[in-house]
Amino acid sequence: MGEPEASVQGRITVYSIQGCPHCLQAKATLKDLGMPVCDVDLGKHPELRSKVKELTGRSTVPQIFFNNVHVGGNDDLQKMSSEELQRLVDLVRKDPPPADAPPIPEAGASAGTSTEPDGDFQCEKDELADLVEDLKHASVIGSHRRGLTVHKKSFSADELVDWLQKEKGMARDQAVNTGQGLLQKKYMVGVHGQQDGSFDRNGQALYRLLEDDPHSALNAGQTAACSPIKASELSLLLRDMILKLFSEHLSADGKTVDYKGMSVNPAFERYTDLAIQLQRVELLSLTREEKLAFFINVYNALVIHGYLRLGAPTNMWQRYRFFNYVSYLIGGEVFTLQDIENGVLRGNRKGIAQLRKPFSKTDPRLQMALPDAEPLIHFALNCGAKGCPPIKTYTPQDIDSQLRTAAEAFLENDDACVVDSGKKEVRLSQIFKWYKADFGGTDEKLLSWVLDHMGDSPKKTSLKGVLSGGKTKVSYLPYDWSSNSSH
Repeated sequence: MGEPEASVQGRITVYSIQGCPHCLQAKATLKDLGMPVCDVDLGKHPELRSKVKELTGRSTVPQIFFNNVHVGGNDDLQKMSSEELQRLVDLVRKDPPPADAPPIPEAGASAGTSTEPDGDFQCEKDELADLVEDLKHASVIGSHRRGLTVHKKSFSADELVDWLQKEKGMARDQAVNTGQGLLQKKYMVGVHGQQDGSFDRNGQALYRLLEDDPHSALNAGQTAACSPIKASELSLLLRDMILKLFSEHLSADGKTVDYKGMSVNPAFERYTDLAIQLQRVELLSLTREEKLAFFINVYNALVIHGYLRLGAPTNMWQRYRFFNYVSYLIGGEVFTLQDIENGVLRGNRKGIAQLRKPFSKTDPRLQMALPDAEPLIHFALNCGAKGCPPIKTYTPQDIDSQLRTAAEAFLENDDACVVDSGKKEVRLSQIFKWYKADFGGTDEKLLSWVLDHMGDSPKKTSLKGVLSGGKTKVSYLPYDWSSNSSH
């Protein structure tokens, strides 16, 4: 393992984020050299992001330095000859970091704006939670026939009001208001078509407790008893918790994830408890920025939760099934991955292989849809293949610049965009083919979008050159379905 660490004068610096497989792989390789590695988490220190970009000309992580010598990302490190690597190791061993070595956080520096959850989420019990607990065991819940249909585990407005008067000693008005409160706070839902959100004072309408409503959402079947947590805080907590879990179960080389081990980790149980609280979260008051950050974080967490339950999809058909099935109950409504992506974040547009828009005109979830498709979400909903954007969770305060960074990081990857000046051809990721409409709909608009969202780099310069020469051919790169692998 080389010489003891005490004799090392210099520093190897790796800029990374939690849960990024390429970062882990790079760190594993460096560790094998027997050298101490200074790991700087840009998720915790977003204040260093722009400096790292300035020094490297890149937006992806990992970025690796031996003293002040920039090696590049993980793929650059893996391609280095052993002589070159040895030369850099010797340099770090004998020379202290020069004045222009890349920055590391000062000791005791605050961890930027990152919320590092300790996993011990404090739940304040909602004022109606005990009442709901009692209602669960009350004899009012039973089967009710309406027309030809029998609705199991339901109760009428009348029965609820009677029970509240008899068992809870409420006056009629108070009982009716409580019914309205249970509906508003998403403890119960109208059965079959009772969707206007107001409690039926005439007593005939049927209701069900949300946990008795049949759906396959991964966070259903248990009542959320905490008083509602702010949507944006909840999504940050969820994303951070599941990423931490994911990181703990990523193999040292970053190539595989032990989903089995992850699902029996006690931290996963804490995660699922917290995911239950999404059931009654308040969504209607969210701003565009809060909505974007909330749904991107929840989507990325739900994908990992879905992998844990169902395994990762390995082809187009499995992916289609996975994205149309894996769901959370959010604010009283079920959202699948594809509802979040195409319904909310793409402004209710048809997805791949879809015949119709996700939300019909009368769908209550339509109120959540962004007014327009936001093309940048495509780069926040997946991790670039050879390097990740240096962002762990998205925050409403900074969402637009975070999304631009994610797009820039994605386009830096050669499996996302290749410019062939000789052939006057630009080869792009399938994402641009699948969602071409979001990027303007024509090759010309697509290419100018790509140019606008690239960081300054030799690739950008050659793209400008190709575009200025007139007709450019656009083709698409094969998509790598092998999830969590590192080819």
